[in-house]
Amino acid sequence: MDTLLSLKVFREVVQQGSFTRAADKLGISNAMASKHVSHLESSIQAKLLQRNSRNLHLTEAGEEYYRQCSYALETLESAAEKAAGGADTPQGLLRITMPQWFATPRVSNWLAEYRRLYPEVALELALANRQTDLIADGFDLALRVSKEPNPSLIVKPLADIRFFLVAAPDYLRRHGVPATVAEAAQHQAVLPSYTDMSCVEFTRNGHTEILELNANIYSDNTLMCRKMIQAGCGIGYLPEWTVCNDLSEGKLVRLLPDYQTLTVKLYAAYVDRAFLSAKVRSMIDFLVTKTQEAE
Repeated sequence: MDTLLSLKVFREVVQQGSFTRAADKLGISNAMASKHVSHLESSIQAKLLQRNSRNLHLTEAGEEYYRQCSYALETLESAAEKAAGGADTPQGLLRITMPQWFATPRVSNWLAEYRRLYPEVALELALANRQTDLIADGFDLALRVSKEPNPSLIVKPLADIRFFLVAAPDYLRRHGVPATVAEAAQHQAVLPSYTDMSCVEFTRNGHTEILELNANIYSDNTLMCRKMIQAGCGIGYLPEWTVCNDLSEGKLVRLLPDYQTLTVKLYAAYVDRAFLSAKVRSMIDFLVTKTQEAE
């Protein structure tokens, strides 16, 4: 028998002082209510109730068992109410994994705005370029930039992220500004080590060329790549979100601007569609709005 249901029946019998009234309230038969209490007595090998045709009362063991049973059921019911509330109201800890280069003013300002809108949600942000196992590592949501998202996850497309080929003004003064893909291939390069960007398609006027770069510096950190490019170590690809301010302030220069080049989709990825919590749903909806505004 269902022991949890048996506990609820036992509690109701004690509270009602009657098997009949308890059975009526729970929508079961009198005989079934009796079976549930007998099931508990068999399980713990102790008599819980003394009963006859006119009344019933708890045994000494039954009194202690009733106290502990009531406490346990109240705890479970409270937990269920809290969890159900989380399905409707954004609250609790939201754990998100995202690329390292999301440590930008744009993203941090978005997250600050989200916290103002949903003050009952606490954020734990893990920045890493590796693919994180959401279930094993306990994350609610992943923000991922990928051409081929993991098919085991549920994904929501958010935005197209453009990657620009850039260099520092000082580097270009020393080595010249490449005007063609062939000229760019002759330059030193700084590239990420966590993905292959050594060969990238560039398209102009319907004609496609492949830019092959030979890097002399690799890094597993996009922001470190940015710093090395700013320091004049070579040319390289950086996400538009990380360089928009650098380009407007003249700290970096976009190369081959007349060409169309690398664009990768940003996804919000999660595991379970059926029981999507309000905190996860609110973050996804918020990011959809912000990325659409940024386009």
